[in-house]
Amino acid sequence: MDRQAVAFTNVVTTTQDRPAAPPAATDRPGTARTALTLGAFVALGPLTIDMYLPALPTIADDLRTSPATVQLTLTGTLVGLALGQLVLGPLSDALGRKKPLLAGTALHVVASLLVLVAPSIAVLGLLRFLQGVGTAAGAVIALAVVRDLFAGRAAATMLSRLFLVLGAAPVLAPTVGGEVLRFTSWRGVFLILGLYGTALLVLGWFAVRETLPPERRRSTGLAGTLRGYRALLRDRAYVGLVLVAGLTMAGLFSYVSGSSFVFQGQFGLDEQQFGLLFGAGAVWLIAATQLNPVVLRRFSPAQVLVAGTVGGALAGAVLVVLAASGTGGLWAVALPLWAVLFSSGLALPNAPALALSRHGEAAGTAAALLGAVQFGVGALVAPLVGLLGNDAVAMGAVVVAALVTAIVVLVVVVRPWELPDDVSDEVPAAA
Repeated sequence: MDRQAVAFTNVVTTTQDRPAAPPAATDRPGTARTALTLGAFVALGPLTIDMYLPALPTIADDLRTSPATVQLTLTGTLVGLALGQLVLGPLSDALGRKKPLLAGTALHVVASLLVLVAPSIAVLGLLRFLQGVGTAAGAVIALAVVRDLFAGRAAATMLSRLFLVLGAAPVLAPTVGGEVLRFTSWRGVFLILGLYGTALLVLGWFAVRETLPPERRRSTGLAGTLRGYRALLRDRAYVGLVLVAGLTMAGLFSYVSGSSFVFQGQFGLDEQQFGLLFGAGAVWLIAATQLNPVVLRRFSPAQVLVAGTVGGALAGAVLVVLAASGTGGLWAVALPLWAVLFSSGLALPNAPALALSRHGEAAGTAAALLGAVQFGVGALVAPLVGLLGNDAVAMGAVVVAALVTAIVVLVVVVRPWELPDDVSDEVPAAA
């Protein structure tokens, strides 16, 4: 599930041209500790998104609404994630990383606990939006911290390690959600999320260090933030990479939003069986992200990104053909989906690493725009599977459309053959 920074008009040109000074070894936390700590915060996003998936049909019955309307609560979470990152990314460039991280996590805890008394689908949707805003803190600030400490291939490798921790969340979330539903109602899922958020607050207070010293902070107000976003939008390759990352995420979210209805409604799995099958698919995503550092020893991040995107589109096309013809049953849907997840796992770390390597001097804002586009596109896609029929063909069609569009953007906008074969592994110098 898995790039942001602030105001820089003249700085964009001058900072990129001067040599970077990496932090002293004594100032940089251990890689494993960094991955585990940041992974715990980033995992809050997929847990919030995925843990209640087995309960979607039950929520529709309990709140007397349609499946498509319940899927909009997922859209609300993704919109909150997108908008929250646009605010929290620049805020972390101005105030440092730690304070916005803790504030966002606290908002998530409050929203999660209020779901316990939500009387209607409208209130649930609003609280899911607030959960998304709070979750955005971990999503965007973790990426900014990675860019504070790493760049280039080192950043892509760190993001792959982060995805190992992050990948456990989609594996566990639906399974845990299904088990929780054995003993309590769907509201108990949100109690678990609230308790996890509380644990993160304790972890953040004692274990998270500030990685953006005061001399590198940029506090230029709303006008400066808007100038920073405008400068980012003038970078053609950065914009293209952001769109590719968003479209790849859109393919994943079409699977996330439709899978419970496809596997439970179309193929008759119960909540626990669905959780296990969903988790098995996430294993392939994790495997690809962990293969990525090995592949990067021989190929550039741009080459791996192209291969992952094309492979995902081909696997999605196989899914559509098999599902439309009714060939192979459940496994004819699950196996191509797992191939899509594996391919996405190769693409996801490299698109952000390439994008952020171009704007290390404003990591918070650059990561915010990247994350906002990823989850914003995901929010738009999430209801499409429901509107198209909530079956395997609809899910596969949305996956293919998203990834084919990503390929078009790669060719027309990013032009990966124009990107450097390697990118600097230096971190940004102090401003």
